[in-house]
Amino acid sequence: MNLESPVALTDRATESLDFIRSTIARSAPFTAVPGRGGMGMGAVGLAAAWISSGQTARAWLTTWILAAAAAVAIGLYAMWRKAQAAGMPLWSAAGRRFAQAFVPALAAGAALTGAAAAEGRESHLAGTWLLLYGAAVIAAASASVRVLTAFGAALMTLGVAALVLPPAWGTACLAVGFGLLHIIFGAIVARYHGG
Repeated sequence: MNLESPVALTDRATESLDFIRSTIARSAPFTAVPGRGGMGMGAVGLAAAWISSGQTARAWLTTWILAAAAAVAIGLYAMWRKAQAAGMPLWSAAGRRFAQAFVPALAAGAALTGAAAAEGRESHLAGTWLLLYGAAVIAAASASVRVLTAFGAALMTLGVAALVLPPAWGTACLAVGFGLLHIIFGAIVARYHGG
């Protein structure tokens, strides 16, 4: 008969509990996606569409880059506030998984924007941005709330439309994607996922 010492049994139990805790932390969804912040980001998108309509290509690009910077600031602040209210660190395991899924497509969009701007080829940026942002949202949905999958799919569909339609429709597609869709899905997240 093989009896374990009480110390060895306690160590194994502690290791098992640590494993269970880390597994639960890794599988927990990132719920600090900000619905109200998303609505604020949508308002920025609508304002950028209104301001940029009729501008020269360079002024149009500048407007949208400034709008993106403002939207990122709003989103990060709202995410931080929501995480704090829930008592969850923003860079929890779930937050890191969300960022790892979300950021690569955005980085690709930034690189493609820089290349297009350097060559004076801004005409397809609206479709590119919507497609890559949609891809980022869909990827991040695997670590967050499920409604983001529908949001990302809608953005990607709109991105395809922006690439197929004449370039003059790009701003309208951005208004719908970065404006209206952000407001609609932000309201859904706010109502059903805690603000």
